[in-house]
Amino acid sequence: MLARTAAALGNAALRAWPLTAALAATPLAYGVWRTAGAAARRRTRALLLAPLRITLEEFDAMDDRQFEYALRDLLTRDGFHARQVGRAGDQGADVIAEHPRLGRLVIQAKHTTVAARVGSHVMYQVKGTADPVHHAHIAVVVTNGHITRDAKTWGQRHHIHWIDRDRLGQWAHDGIPLHHLLRLPARKRARCRATRLL
Repeated sequence: MLARTAAALGNAALRAWPLTAALAATPLAYGVWRTAGAAARRRTRALLLAPLRITLEEFDAMDDRQFEYALRDLLTRDGFHARQVGRAGDQGADVIAEHPRLGRLVIQAKHTTVAARVGSHVMYQVKGTADPVHHAHIAVVVTNGHITRDAKTWGQRHHIHWIDRDRLGQWAHDGIPLHHLLRLPARKRARCRATRLL
């Protein structure tokens, strides 16, 4: 009886193997389709943003959130996979981006009036959260204003990069990629965390 039952089940499985194979392959095919679609959308977005140029006057007219989204778009233009994350309690990160050769980058955006200056306390905050909280390889403070001399010196000493008004014009309007402007070295086998960004 057991032998007949086993034989019958085996014959049924043989007859139904196309259906069984299709059912087993469906989740895999769906995963491949979603991954390919996301990659295609990122490529399309990068191509659309390739000619992106933003003037300093346009930055000045933005609000804080628009400034963060503009920085995200500039990073996308430069080949990063970026997202805007700034909100209350963001722990020093307004934009987080991944790059296959550079690793993870965190931006603290400081939109301000043209005459305002960003001080050292911002550098301290970014230093304290970039690696331990956001697991960043690179931390950058970006402002459309100016950065104090002390903040620049402290940032250089502690590997916190900065983009002030002059550099922002070179990056956003002149089209110099951020990693060239900051002379960021490529990481050996940079492992970007598998965080879904978009």
